[in-house]
Amino acid sequence: MKAWWLRPAVRLLAAIVLPFAVPAIITALIWALPGDPAEIICPREICGGTDALAARWNLDGGPWKFFSAWVQGALRGDFGNSWRLQQGVPVADLLREAVPTTSILILAGLVPLVLGAIGAATGIIPRRADPAASAIGLVPAVVFALLCAALIELNYGAESFNLEATRFRILLGAVVLGFSDGAFAGATTGVRALFRTELKQRYVGVALLRGERPLVNMLPNVTPALAGQLRARVLHLLSGTVVVEVVLRINGIGDLLWGGTLLQDFGVVLAAATAFAALSGALLLLQATTEIVVALVVRRSPVIPAAVVDQAQRRAAS
Repeated sequence: MKAWWLRPAVRLLAAIVLPFAVPAIITALIWALPGDPAEIICPREICGGTDALAARWNLDGGPWKFFSAWVQGALRGDFGNSWRLQQGVPVADLLREAVPTTSILILAGLVPLVLGAIGAATGIIPRRADPAASAIGLVPAVVFALLCAALIELNYGAESFNLEATRFRILLGAVVLGFSDGAFAGATTGVRALFRTELKQRYVGVALLRGERPLVNMLPNVTPALAGQLRARVLHLLSGTVVVEVVLRINGIGDLLWGGTLLQDFGVVLAAATAFAALSGALLLLQATTEIVVALVVRRSPVIPAAVVDQAQRRAAS
């Protein structure tokens, strides 16, 4: 029988490794590109000082020297300077501006998903509403975002980058993330299916015979699964932020990642991708912690003997 702690232990290990594995993979991809990384950024026939640039950015000693130097700097909060996207600007400054924007966008996008999950668990949102939610979810994020971008330009025009328009962009971006690509529909149907399955468990029948509310009894047991679904929903939103931020021109991590990739600004790409990986690791840590706490609580709870359960069921039948 598999030990109860094995799965959360694997998640904890993945949460620690992921923020280091992602920049390592990107570093390997940089050196897998044809040509020398320093010459990709600064071709000798176009700009001078390629060798000095390679030494300055640790591109002259192979992938391990570059990766180890970058990690050491990142642990100190120093991600180097932008190479091309905003040349000379510290990447840490770009992240300080982008992270809060993306965080607000994701949290706002989570609102309809959380409300949908609560509505599905409590029965406020009935099953007959699922087809309508699924139909809305068929709209791709890029199409929805393009419609919202047109709406912003029609309403604000040349002033589309003032404070009010920026807030409107984030609001519309949250709507796109929350409802496109089946996000809302997946949240409601996933939670409803989870509770429907748990409702068939024996202990729920005993709770009903005692006159207790089934939702209160089921919640501790389904909490780890809910944490897993929450992690999946946040990752879904996180992947969608790249499309939303680029199309709606929101200055977030997704926009940084896209711009850095287009301009081969490897410093920005590493920092932005690592920020995404760190958030994913934090979600894994949250899920693992939830699983551990729930498992310890359940293991300390008294076990109802099968004979008592059978007796209660016979009384209810009679």
